[in-house]
Formats: sequence, structure tokens, C-alpha cells
Amino acid sequence: MSLVNRLEKRFGRWAIPNLTVIIIGGQIVLYLAQMLHQGQGIGGDPFANLYLIPAKVLSGEIWRLVSFAFVPPRAALLWAIITWMLFYFFGTTLENHWGTFRYNLFLIIGLLANIGAAFVTLANGPGFIAENGFLYGTVFLAFARLFPNFVINLFFILPIQIKWLALLAWLGYGYSLIQGDGMSRLLIVASVFNYLLFFGRDHWRDIKNRYRRKSYQSQTRKASGALVHECLVCGLDSEKAPKTLFRYCSKCEGQCCYCPEHIHDHEHVVTGKDEASEPQLANAEET
Repeated sequence: MSLVNRLEKRFGRWAIPNLTVIIIGGQIVLYLAQMLHQGQGIGGDPFANLYLIPAKVLSGEIWRLVSFAFVPPRAALLWAIITWMLFYFFGTTLENHWGTFRYNLFLIIGLLANIGAAFVTLANGPGFIAENGFLYGTVFLAFARLFPNFVINLFFILPIQIKWLALLAWLGYGYSLIQGDGMSRLLIVASVFNYLLFFGRDHWRDIKNRYRRKSYQSQTRKASGALVHECLVCGLDSEKAPKTLFRYCSKCEGQCCYCPEHIHDHEHVVTGKDEASEPQLANAEET
């Protein structure tokens, strides 16, 4: 039994169903509160007490370890709605596919990874403000891994398989890992940590299988390329005429190959006789 199965057997009853809906619901409430806050002309950031700020957590504001997951996206209302719709679709699909406990575990590991990264950066200064973008990013990548051929209408117009969007996301992560500073690299690793735990072994197996398949195909090409058929009468061979169907005569001694023109019109090869035999017409078949 795997570790996840043992954890599910022991703690599965504590899993929270419809966790995606709960997160989105909390973000919608806070987004509306932000709109009301701005409409009343009140200055300041309405979410200042919700961000994950390591120094604040160490001073006793431990609710920030959870509250930052409910901070809504910083976007116009239309784009926020689109973000919530996609998150709802991806998240509920993963929960139905994995089960409630595994989906909870996936999100909690991502949450803890980002909290850990925030506190690691605290050692070199005040630390950074951790955001909840990983909730959308890793859920999207997990969905794309499980359903790579799912078609999404980009900008509601252009149909594209979601695996290509995931590839763009991975390329962006890779570029940031190469060009970014130490903190940026730490954030990227933290953001995909749960994905790597769930799918890292599958990716490694895919790489090994792809290598084995290419090695087998290479050996097969070498083996087939070494075999050249050549007509004993005219000298035509399979390298010069790869589409020609060469055949071997069953009445000739040894492996005697002929082109289609001479398979029925050649002198049979017979060894061990003192006298040469007269030319014969043969209706030979393949062996």
C-alpha cells in the first residue's frame, strides 16, 4: 500500500469536500468587499491583514497561514470571473478523478510549500509576501497532465489542446529558473512542488520509455539497413530500388535472390554436379 493510500485510510474522514468551491466562495466575498471598500473611497489595502507575511506570523498573526489562500485575484471583474470559472472546472474535475482526500492533499502540500518558501526567504531579510497563484498554476498543470487532449477555446475563439498551454507554462518556469534570482527560483520550485510529488515519477517513467523506444527503433533501422537484397541475374539491389519486391527461389540451392523480372526466368543454381544443367524456366516461390 502506498503512502497516500495509508494516509487516506487514516485521515480520509477529515477531508474537506468541495474545497475548490470554498476557496472560490471566500475569494468572491473578499472581492465584493474590496469593490465596496473602493466605492466608499476608503484608502489603504483591504487585504493587508490577510497576506502571508512571515514577520507578522511570527509576531502572533497566525491566521495569515490560511487567510492568504482566500485573497482574490488582482484583476478586473471579467477576468476574475474567468479565473474562478477555470479554477472551478479544473479543481472539481481533479477532485472527481482523484477523490476528495487526494485533492485536499495536493492543495495542502502546495500551500505548505509556499509557506515554507516564505519563511526561508525570511532568513535573508524581511521575507516576501506569499501569494496564492500556485492554487491556479498547479491545479492547471495537474489537469493538463491528466487530460492533455482536452480542448479549450482560447479567448473564447481559438480552440487549442490544453497540453500546449501547459507546455508554455513550463517554458515560462524554465526561463525564470535560468534567468531569475535565487528568490524567484525558490518560488517556482515551491509553486510546483506538489505537482512534482504527484507526477514526477510518471514523467521519469515516460522519459525512460521514450529512450528505450528510440533505442529499439535505432537498432531496428540498423538491422534492416544491413540486409540488402540483390538479383543474381541483373544485379539490381534493394538499395537502388527500395520499393522493388525481391523474392528467393525455392528450387535454387542456397539463398538465391531475384528481382520480379527474373524470379520466373532464370537458370536454377544447382551445386555438386559435374555437368552443367541446361537453363530452365522456373515458377519459384518465396521461402
